[in-house]
Formats: sequence, structure tokens, C-alpha cells
Amino acid sequence: MTFLSFLLFTGFVAFYATYQLRKDKLNTKDGYFLGGRSLTGIVIAGSLLLTNISTEHLVGMNGSSYRNGAIIIAWEVTSALALVIGALYFAPRYLKMGLTTIPEFLEKRFDGLTRTIVAMLLIISFVATLLPIVLYTGALNIEAIFDISNLLNLSKSQGIWVTILIVGTIGAIYAIFGGLKMVAYTDTINGFGLLVAGLLVPILALLAIGEGNLFHGLGEVFNNSPEKFNVISTESGVGEGARSAILPFEVLFTGLMVNQIYFWTMHQSIIQRVLGAVSLKEAQKGLLYTGLLKILVPLIIVLPGLIAFYYFGDSYYDNPDSVYPILVKKVMPLWLTGFFVAVMMGAILSTFNSALNSAATVFSLGIYKRYIFKESSDQKLVGIGKWTSLLLAVFAIGIAPFVANAPDGLYQLLQQLNGIFFIPIASVITAGFLFPRVSAFGAKVGLCFGLVFYVLMYFILEVNLHFVHIWGIEFVLNIGIMHLASLYRPTKERFSIQDANVLDLKPWKYAKPFSLFLVLVTVLIYFLLGNV
Repeated sequence: MTFLSFLLFTGFVAFYATYQLRKDKLNTKDGYFLGGRSLTGIVIAGSLLLTNISTEHLVGMNGSSYRNGAIIIAWEVTSALALVIGALYFAPRYLKMGLTTIPEFLEKRFDGLTRTIVAMLLIISFVATLLPIVLYTGALNIEAIFDISNLLNLSKSQGIWVTILIVGTIGAIYAIFGGLKMVAYTDTINGFGLLVAGLLVPILALLAIGEGNLFHGLGEVFNNSPEKFNVISTESGVGEGARSAILPFEVLFTGLMVNQIYFWTMHQSIIQRVLGAVSLKEAQKGLLYTGLLKILVPLIIVLPGLIAFYYFGDSYYDNPDSVYPILVKKVMPLWLTGFFVAVMMGAILSTFNSALNSAATVFSLGIYKRYIFKESSDQKLVGIGKWTSLLLAVFAIGIAPFVANAPDGLYQLLQQLNGIFFIPIASVITAGFLFPRVSAFGAKVGLCFGLVFYVLMYFILEVNLHFVHIWGIEFVLNIGIMHLASLYRPTKERFSIQDANVLDLKPWKYAKPFSLFLVLVTVLIYFLLGNV
């Protein structure tokens, strides 16, 4: 029954996406890499949610909330603020320029070498951090629920290897043959499935705890450990213990928002959906709908961890990443388990596919066409994109098993590694828009300084600062260094955004009121849950 429900849902998603793409031209540059610039708000929102939420969230964040409480919620609800900035500021400018990739903007604003450096950093970050962790957490979840190792008479580590290989292969096939639009359509269906299946876990658990009364069950969980529901951490981000702190409240005002703005407004795998929008109106809808979903998502990726503490106490503190699959097995009826694993598979594939597609886009258009074969046809670029996806998938599958046993949990490991790449790129893109005096030379110096600074401070000198504080310091220093370097080699001409006349740039009339609503709800969450 479990395998049947798994196959039925997975088969439906594949059939639906293939049917929707039956008339699409996937052999053109825009058709393959940007979904033919035809994505609507609902599709963009569903795809953004699934690109972001994967098993590193379901496993990693629930594991963190189980051990550390609801302070981890900051990664989610502050995303709404970044998405507001994306909808009101960045999306209109990206779409006006008719961009295909973010590095393309850097070439327009600075020069081709800056674009190439950032393109290479993006590809390395996908292969070295995101893809392996997504594959490993996905395999961990599927192994724990389906018990693959026992089914195949293997050791647990071998079972995880096999699962990584299978999931990685399926993901590569999706990304290689379907392009962005295949990824976006499968994301939309899987996004709906994730919301349903993800909500079922806490609902079924709370109904069981409350003996049929959902709110009584929530009250029982709350009364068991009210301190776990506090969203404001008392940890210190400076001094002794700062390095092992999970998320001190003060980091919300230093590096956290820099990271959020980068991820939701500048990260290629995210913003590629916006670049594929049919109009500015639909792009803004997609971003702001995602903001609303991000505020609700803690019900799926934080609350189950708090429920797990009610059930298991601190018995899994040494291995928090195992607690979510164990909770699922405890509360989910057997006949629904297959559907749940299918949705998990969809979440893994979504993030994996999106990263592969984005990396292929960046390499094909930013490196291959620029340096290797400048006269490439659209068909040639699509072919190179497919080969790039295949090679990166192989690398990621090979690296994935080695991310096991992260001391502070897999989600924390992902964020720590992201700082190597995210903040230098964020500072250069920000300077490109906000500081016209920053030159191409200044941008390159800032990139190099940022990369060295974070690695030196966090991994070599091991200063007693929380890594998110280091992000904030690095960002400010990068902006300063870029200005100083630009005095040595100043920019020759002032950059201005030119309209590429690619699509309708009329904004959504409800964009500003919806944005205000998201900001108020985010502040209200901290006001209500900050003193529990």
C-alpha cells in the first residue's frame, strides 16, 4: 500500500508536467532556461516554495527546533521581508533589463570578468554545498521511512548510498530533459502535496495527543515545554559560546537580512523563476504569495520538532536530524506513508533540479557562450546545458554521503558553508544597484576580499562571533573595500538600466498593500511569541 500510494502520486506529477509541456519549444534558449517567459504567479510561488523547502528543512530545521526550540523560525518568517524587497525593487529592474541570469546583470553593470567570477562561484556553491546536503537529507528521510537497507539486505550507510544514487539520477533526468518549465510545473503540484502532507504530521500528532481535540493537543505540547515556543533567543552572538549558538536574536539586525535579501532577490536558482515570468504583475504576485507561504511554513518545519520533544524528550539530542522521520513513522497511517514519501521525493527533486538547471544556465550562457564558442546556436546552448546538468549531478551524488554527522545539524552546516559564497556576491550586486561610484575593479577586489575574509575569520582563526554576525561585518567591509578600490581605478561611465522591451512591466495593483500586510504579520509574530 505504501509503495502504491508513492507510485500513484509520483506518476501523476510526472504525467501532469509532461502533458503541460507537450507543445512547448524546449530547444530554444528562453524555452529551456526560462520556461519560455510564460510563468504565472501561482506557478512561480509554488516553484519558489519547493525550490527553497526541501528535506534539509524538513529534517534539519525540525531537528533544530526539537533541540533548540522555535528560535529557528527566524530563517523562515524574515524571508517575507526579503520577498517584499524583491517584489517592489529588484523584480521591476531585472525584468526591465530582460535578464536571463544574475551574472548577466554584473556584465552590464561592471564587466565580463566580474560576471565570469560570480558564475564560477555560483556553480561551485551549488556542487559543494546545496546539492550534496539536499541529496543526503533526502536519502536519510527515505531510508528512515522505507527502511531501504533492510529491504535490500544492505548496511544503513549502503542503503543511503543507493538512495542518493536513485534520487540523484531521477532528479538529473527531470532537469536535463524538461528544462525550467518542467521543474516549475512539477514544483507546483509537489508544493500543494508538501503543504497537505507536511500539515498532516502536526495535525495527526496533535489530534492523538489531545484525544481528538487539536487545540487541546497543542496546549499539552505547549505546557510540556513552553520555553521551546519562544522565538527570541537569549544566546549571545559575541564572545564565549557564540560559535556554537544556534540563532541569537541580535543577528536579525546584522547578517541575517543580508543573507535573506541575497537568497530571495539575487540567488540564481530562486530568481530564475521571476525572470521566467510572463509579466511584472505575475512576478510580483509570485514573490508576495511566496512571502505568505513562508510565514505559514513553520507549521511544517518547526512545529513538528516541538511535538517530537513532547513525545521523545531529549533522547535524540545527539542525533536531532533523525527525529523528524521517526515522528512521521509514529503518527502517519501506513496507507499515507507512500504519499508522504512521494512528496518528500518531490521536495528533494525540486531543489536538486532547480540548482542543476540554474547551474547549467549560468555555465552555458555565462561561460561557454562567452569564452568557448561565441557563435553558439540556441540548440547548441541547450545541449551544453544538458551535459552540464549531468556532470554536476554526478559530482553532487559523489559528494553527498560525506556531509553526514554535522555537529550542529545539517541545516546549520548548510548555512555556515553558504556564507563563503553568498555574502561576497550579495555585496557586489548591491553595489551594482545602489553605489554608482563602485567600478569593475572595485567589484572584483570586493569579491576576493569577501571570500578570504569569511574563510579566515570563521574556519581558520575561529573568532568568537556567530557566523551570521561575520556575514554582517563582511558585507559592510566589502562595500567599503569596493569604494576604496574604485578610487584607485574609477568607473568610466555611469550605468543606467535600459528597457529591453521583453515583457509587460505594469505592476500588480495590490503589490504595496500585500507587502505592508506581510511586514505587519512578521512583526506581530515576534511581538506575540517573543516573550513566551
